[in-house]
Amino acid sequence: MSTTVHPSTTSAGTGARAVPLGRGWVLAGLGAGVLGIVGGVASGMVNAVYDPAASGDAVAITEKLATQVPQIIAFHTATMLSCVLLVLFAVGLHRQLRARTAPDSLVPGTAVAGLGLVAVAQLIGAGLTTEFAFALTEDAGLVVPESAVFFNHWIGTIPWLWGGAGLTGLALFRAARQGAYASWLGWTSLVLGGLSALFLISPLQYMAGMTGPLWLVVASLGLLRTARED
Repeated sequence: MSTTVHPSTTSAGTGARAVPLGRGWVLAGLGAGVLGIVGGVASGMVNAVYDPAASGDAVAITEKLATQVPQIIAFHTATMLSCVLLVLFAVGLHRQLRARTAPDSLVPGTAVAGLGLVAVAQLIGAGLTTEFAFALTEDAGLVVPESAVFFNHWIGTIPWLWGGAGLTGLALFRAARQGAYASWLGWTSLVLGGLSALFLISPLQYMAGMTGPLWLVVASLGLLRTARED
């Protein structure tokens, strides 16, 4: 195992010290991917608006939503934890890509920007739960039924917008082609990242919520080895 040495100014203003990159950022990516899947599953369980028995009936939808508050809280918690961990992973990946690609390469910036889009979608996607979850449990009169219907559609779509991860996957493919990573990681990133990127530009953007987190889990497992090598 080798240690990457980065120049660093000491308190005296001179000299350098060795700074091991570590694997924490990769584990953060793995956690973000797993929690992204958990959040997606929990979001899918908040299905009042998709219940045929309540279709078109805003009051009935609101009443059913009031019974699904635990799922809403589970969705919110998993999504926000994923958001935080994703930011840590993005920063670590950007640092590693800068070390492994050409100084003027667009790959590091593209990779971190793609994950930034996902983190923003997660943050905004879970943002309305504070407004609705507790109001549903305290007093249904606090929630206008039509707004509750919108809320259910919101959490069933916005936090699923993982299309930005497709850009990161394509960036990793490019880096692998340049020898920065193993070929299998590059091709996996091309397939899952390419699908996510296609969803990003299609009317079915929420479908990336299935391929994006899966890519992140697989890529993080592969990157654990590269982190040990740095």
